[in-house]
Amino acid sequence: MSDRETSGNDDLSLPKATVQKIVSEIIPSDLAFAKDTRDVLIECCIEFIMMLSTESNEIAEKESKKTIAPEHVIKALQELGFIDYIEPIKDLIVEHKEALKSREKKVGKLEQSGMTEEELLRKQEEMFAAARSKLNNNA
Repeated sequence: MSDRETSGNDDLSLPKATVQKIVSEIIPSDLAFAKDTRDVLIECCIEFIMMLSTESNEIAEKESKKTIAPEHVIKALQELGFIDYIEPIKDLIVEHKEALKSREKKVGKLEQSGMTEEELLRKQEEMFAAARSKLNNNA
């Protein structure tokens, strides 16, 4: 029995439909991918994630960190022997940081309205008053 089975985490899984979609995009269309093969793949992915997160956590703890950072995951990949994954992961980290920057630049509804906060509050109160009036007239 694996550590995962004995620790009560048997309910850990990945979405089968998502895994099936990923596999379908990778393998040639003339090949079939059996459901039990997909389930074994899911189990392998879960085991990989558990190993990587455990190793990353140990590295973070050695550095007296309470949060696992991308650098900890990269070091864990190296220590676990997954050297070929490091460069693609670094590229993904850069892409992710760029995506976060573009999200941060989005303008909020307050800025989009072109109104001051006081004007918006006044308009909100007017709308509440209109709604109360309508409710009282219908009652």
